[in-house]
Amino acid sequence: MKQMNNEKNFEQQLQELEQIVNNLEKGNVPLEEAMAQFKAGIDLSNTLQKTLNDAEETLTKVINSNGEEEIYERADDNE
Repeated sequence: MKQMNNEKNFEQQLQELEQIVNNLEKGNVPLEEAMAQFKAGIDLSNTLQKTLNDAEETLTKVINSNGEEEIYERADDNE
């Protein structure tokens, strides 16, 4: 499904975050720019985490015998 707006998809956001991390790891970024990139990285990280959480929630829903969605709870693997 192609996006109709200017929002970046998950993969594009992840690639942008990786680029920010690489730039900051090199250490040759002026302090002001490093701070701005760090903030942008935190924002991207939060957005990506929310996307993953939303996807996990969607994937763990099942339809019960009444045709209603409910959260799938798997048995504890440690039992």
